[in-house]
Amino acid sequence: MKTSIKLVDEQMNWCDSALEFLLEQTDVLVVGALGLQGTGKSTVMSLLAGNQPEEDPRSFVFRPQPPELRERGGAQTGGIDLFVTQERVLFLDTQPILSPAHLDHLINNDRKLPPEFALPHAYVETQSLQIAAFLFTVCHVVLLVQDWFTDLGLYRFLQTAEMVKPPTPSPSHDSSGAGPEEPSEYYPHLVFVQTRAPPESFSPRRLGQMQRVLGRLMAHSRLKYRGSLSMRELLPSPPGAPPAPPEPEVNLFLLPPLEEEPEDALPRGGGGALFPALPPFRGRGGLGGLLARLRGRVLAAARSQLSHSLLTERNW
Repeated sequence: MKTSIKLVDEQMNWCDSALEFLLEQTDVLVVGALGLQGTGKSTVMSLLAGNQPEEDPRSFVFRPQPPELRERGGAQTGGIDLFVTQERVLFLDTQPILSPAHLDHLINNDRKLPPEFALPHAYVETQSLQIAAFLFTVCHVVLLVQDWFTDLGLYRFLQTAEMVKPPTPSPSHDSSGAGPEEPSEYYPHLVFVQTRAPPESFSPRRLGQMQRVLGRLMAHSRLKYRGSLSMRELLPSPPGAPPAPPEPEVNLFLLPPLEEEPEDALPRGGGGALFPALPPFRGRGGLGGLLARLRGRVLAAARSQLSHSLLTERNW
């Protein structure tokens, strides 16, 4: 594939064109992304799928918002887009959840609502919940992309989506892939990805504070939000720092702004022409290095069975 294709269109209808790219094999990893409008979700998914930060965004597999659309407050992605890599990783990029652009389009174009919805904002919220519950059902890894820390309304939305997630179907009598050790209900790995993170967020102390907040917010969730997808061990520990907590850390990964000046372009003695007295911040390895680490962790995630029977790509 050279670019993404539609799996679900803007009206939430299935698109059969994706079937020709799916094979009859079972070794597959499915990665999806959720996020509010303008958080950089499509950009992150494109970079994980193989694009490089220095490439023209117009060549990304998931087209990000062009500047003119961002200025108008519009949304680039509608429905759910699919991209399949040669390593048989399925990336799913979704339309923004709770999107004001989709609500504005719905109102200004007098689109007819389904009879069960009286108000446009209820329809947009239900549509967002459907997309989130769908990803929780069909993905091994779900990225929650934010561009600031943190939105309490977004976590209420996650809790609601988890409640309306369809149950994992019971195994049939003749299913060959089910085993007694499998859990009765499937839940994916959840990774919190913060884009446009400021330099102070990359200190181990600040990162630990953010992880503790997320841990409390998600304390009652059954999503796999703790595990090996954190970036804590990438940061240097300060002298006298307490040992790492015994329980797995919250899956939190920070990314600096994509438009940031590369480290090699900074003068050795200062932080740039505007603030020559400030030393450059070099504690996080640069955007390219962090993206490579995030990609490695996502691709190494456990490929648990999504149902009680073993699925091929086409059956998926």
